Amino acid sequence: MKRSHHRSERVAEAVRHVVAVFLTADARDPRIGFVTVTGVRVSGDLTHAWVQVSVMGVPEEQERSLTGLDSASGYIRAQLAKELRLRVVPEVHFELDKGMRHAARINQVLKDLEGKD
Repeated sequence: MKRSHHRSERVAEAVRHVVAVFLTADARDPRIGFVTVTGVRVSGDLTHAWVQVSVMGVPEEQERSLTGLDSASGYIRAQLAKELRLRVVPEVHFELDKGMRHAARINQVLKDLEGKD
């Protein structure tokens, strides 16, 4: 059991690395804005990987970036196949990390409360 947990962590780290390299060197899609990988979850059977990303901009720009990332998922999966020695390469799914936006909203509310005193 512990061994498979370690394996999923290694796969998650490999996915994070490949996506980060893609974002810094290979991303040519104009829809993809300023994107930061905040986390990666991998299914227990290693067939799916969910990449949480933080995207700067208004919600429309965030959706455009996610659409661009989704269209690049096949390329990213091919890069994973080169890097990993797995029978099945995980399908890559992107999702917006709302934790960063939530934290920013809390900070803004706290600043607003400080100003009212």
